[in-house]
Amino acid sequence: MSVTDGRSGPPRLRLAGADDFEQVAALHADSWRRHYRGAFADSYLDGDVLAERRAVWAERLAAPAGTETVLAEQGEERLVGFIHVVFDDDPRWGSFIDNLHVAHDQRRTGIGSLLLGQVARTVAERPTGGGLYLWVLEQNAAAQRFYIAAGATCVETATVAPPGGDPTRLNGHPRKLRMVWAADALV
Repeated sequence: MSVTDGRSGPPRLRLAGADDFEQVAALHADSWRRHYRGAFADSYLDGDVLAERRAVWAERLAAPAGTETVLAEQGEERLVGFIHVVFDDDPRWGSFIDNLHVAHDQRRTGIGSLLLGQVARTVAERPTGGGLYLWVLEQNAAAQRFYIAAGATCVETATVAPPGGDPTRLNGHPRKLRMVWAADALV
């Protein structure tokens, strides 16, 4: 894992611990509020999304078996991005990037590529190897362009599952795209 002082140059990367759930949840909720409007209900995004994300991240980071969350920090431990991977999630597609979010003011600075590269190397070094995949909202064209530029291929579409299983948190039936990286394409 790349390690710098985080004050200049690339951010410092580190594995998340259980006590990081608050800042991860805050960045996750902010990202959803900015990029999931239209797909997710405004009442959810403007209401309990942060509380719901806190509960999710508290649980995930307290019991990370089979997963890894990598944080990108700058300065005085300011979280500027994170990625969460579920190893060996799917026998066909490999490990699942369940989340990749970068702070709004840090987009297009290379943080997403740094995080994605870190996870790709980790997956490639695992004994099981395998590919890497994620789901991206059909409406999130900017993220799709980023993943394609990073070597992903779109292989299918599906309907988005409602956050927390609550269908009132969605607007209609938004679609998502499965983006994949083949095992031999990982760095």
